[in-house]
Amino acid sequence: MGSKAVDELIEASSGAHFSGFHLDDSRQSSADVEQPSVTGDVHKQPFVIGVAGGAASGKTAVCDMIIEQLHDQRVVLVNQDSFYHDLTPEELARVHDYNFDHPDAYDTEKLLCIMEKLKNWQAVDIPRYDFKSYKKNVLPARRVNPSDVIILGGILIFHDPRVRDLLNMKIFVDTDADVRLARRIRRDTVEKGRDISTVLDQYSKFVKPAFDDFIQPTKKYADVIIPRGGENHVAIDLIVQHIRTKLGQHDLCKIYPNLYVIQSTFQIRGMHTLIRDAQITKHDFVFYADRLIRLVVEHGLGHLPFTEKHVTTPTGAVYTGVDFCKRLCGVSVVRSGESMENALRACCKGIKIGKILIHREGDNGQQLIYEKLPQDISDRHVLLLDPILGTGNSAVQAISLLLKKGVPESNIIFLNLISAPQGVHVVCKRFPRIKIVTSEIEHGLNDDFRVVPGMGEFGDRYFGTDDD
Repeated sequence: MGSKAVDELIEASSGAHFSGFHLDDSRQSSADVEQPSVTGDVHKQPFVIGVAGGAASGKTAVCDMIIEQLHDQRVVLVNQDSFYHDLTPEELARVHDYNFDHPDAYDTEKLLCIMEKLKNWQAVDIPRYDFKSYKKNVLPARRVNPSDVIILGGILIFHDPRVRDLLNMKIFVDTDADVRLARRIRRDTVEKGRDISTVLDQYSKFVKPAFDDFIQPTKKYADVIIPRGGENHVAIDLIVQHIRTKLGQHDLCKIYPNLYVIQSTFQIRGMHTLIRDAQITKHDFVFYADRLIRLVVEHGLGHLPFTEKHVTTPTGAVYTGVDFCKRLCGVSVVRSGESMENALRACCKGIKIGKILIHREGDNGQQLIYEKLPQDISDRHVLLLDPILGTGNSAVQAISLLLKKGVPESNIIFLNLISAPQGVHVVCKRFPRIKIVTSEIEHGLNDDFRVVPGMGEFGDRYFGTDDD
């Protein structure tokens, strides 16, 4: 590929960007091209929010305000109250003694089934519980389609660990007990026609003990605690901002907070297009790969700890800034990782760089062949360099070696250009305190465990050893 073609491609990449490629009729449709098989789910995962708290704490108000502010997103609300068990004839005969605030009152298995389907982009029928007959099959079910955001609300949604595991964000609405009681009295007397003595008797017999025994203890699982419920506009605004940020991230970033994908721009997309092209010249491949590597390195350096520093400018004014992390080194996974060393040296003058050689062929990346690391590496922050994260086996081997050398897991930042979801799962689950910085997440791995769409053998293409 000549330099003119390269310039034209970069220029073209700054045009309108679509989530898919829209081809002219004169070009071949991607549907007509045989694609390699890919392992792994390529569906976008919805963002699931759990809103818990005591009865009359303001959960519904919080949910409504979140939905209102996310007006440009598809949002569905699922209420735990829809999943009460049908009462048996014996329970119906003594319905006033039935504790609807106890965990056993809910059909959690049905709730889990519904939520699992929604998370997998399947439309569901959510039951509507009839509080006159105390059954779910009396009223017609509510048809709910898959959505970008799922809000699950209820007093006990944090009680079952299986439900908690479904949630990307857990919110606990914390409202004073007197306020909750006052709201409950007003709601039950006005809306349900009950007398105050009945409401107070039910509160002291069931509601308060259930809150103390089952609801309040789940507060510790919350990511965010909102005092005063729907009246706390500042907290809800911050939550909505966080949700919008998460919706703009790759799905894996919602699962693993230690995964950082550089925000894509037309320039980055254009450079990826170039280095993935099998026909690009070695010179152009190296040039644009170096540009992308430099961006990844700079982004990774931004995750290092900094200390505040004051300097005097030439005008005599004092500027308050930050001082770079001094105890730092790089470690490249030979051989492709060595392609990232120049960018690291260009950013960090005089940085020490160690090397790890892992044999990948025949043993699936499990055999450590060679290592040469700084003697004081345990006292340093480490930037681990490998341009492609595939199965994650080599990365696990390299990180395990660093840990054996005394490097704290939280001191390791793993830098790569592209990452397969399978490799991200392997590394992040095994080492939840390291940080991964990458420029793009791939579709997955093919049957030969190669990253697709990928960019081939990176080391051979970069160092020019693939000509044979």
